[in-house]
Amino acid sequence: MIKLHKIETGNLKLDGGAMFGVVPKVIWQQLYPADENNLSNWAMRCLLVDTGLQKVLIDTGMGTKQDEKFFSHYYPNGDATLETSLNQLGYSREDITDVILTHLHFDHCGGAVSYNTGGSLVPTFPKAVYHVSRAQWNLATSPNRREKASFLPENFLPLAEFGVLNLIESEGELLPGIDIRIFDGHTAGQVIPIIDTGKKKIAYCGDLFPATAHIPMPYIMGYDTQPLLTLADKERFFNEALEKNIALFFEHDIYNECCSLFKTEKGIKVDKTFSLKEFLK
Repeated sequence: MIKLHKIETGNLKLDGGAMFGVVPKVIWQQLYPADENNLSNWAMRCLLVDTGLQKVLIDTGMGTKQDEKFFSHYYPNGDATLETSLNQLGYSREDITDVILTHLHFDHCGGAVSYNTGGSLVPTFPKAVYHVSRAQWNLATSPNRREKASFLPENFLPLAEFGVLNLIESEGELLPGIDIRIFDGHTAGQVIPIIDTGKKKIAYCGDLFPATAHIPMPYIMGYDTQPLLTLADKERFFNEALEKNIALFFEHDIYNECCSLFKTEKGIKVDKTFSLKEFLK
């Protein structure tokens, strides 16, 4: 039976306006408050899928290897780290067999690579295969000017150098119990895993839906490179989620871990919010 565990890796602060795009602050501020510098606090919540034979980690947070100047832009906060969260559940780096990276922006893949005791960059999980879409890999290794600052080569190039990279070509079953969908609105080739526990299904939402506040159609991040395509991505996801009763697990929502959806005459809305533990009951 598949077991799911949330893996908290700490929080970061991002500009609220950037996180909500064209939605006016007077509206989004009621849903996701910002401080006096217009910064909102966001989680970097990963997911561990334990199938018994495989231990699959989805995303890795932003890691700890960047310099103080880099981190000063994002105000990291919270006590949790990737390794301590795994250890508290009884897992170690060596236990992880697979890592699925939704995309290669620094806050999703920074923990994928670490410095070893000799000061060299190595894959954090020595026995794992790392999965990322070919479209995203091609973009990250030859980035456009818009996203270049979010793609830090030290976060992902060592994966290719060590021969642990698997490039995903298409949607479908990636691993037993884990199907993936590919969406291009936020960035090319973003992978969204859908996990089937045998009784229920839940999607790891990455940056397709950073938080419950992004469920309404117009709530699209300023970071998305193709916002009109994000609209189509959201609609395609909603159709499948409603048809198959798929719950949503949020990577960045500091207030809510999961939610269900329902359809109204005015569009898709949040039905109920709940923790991962409550979902698994």
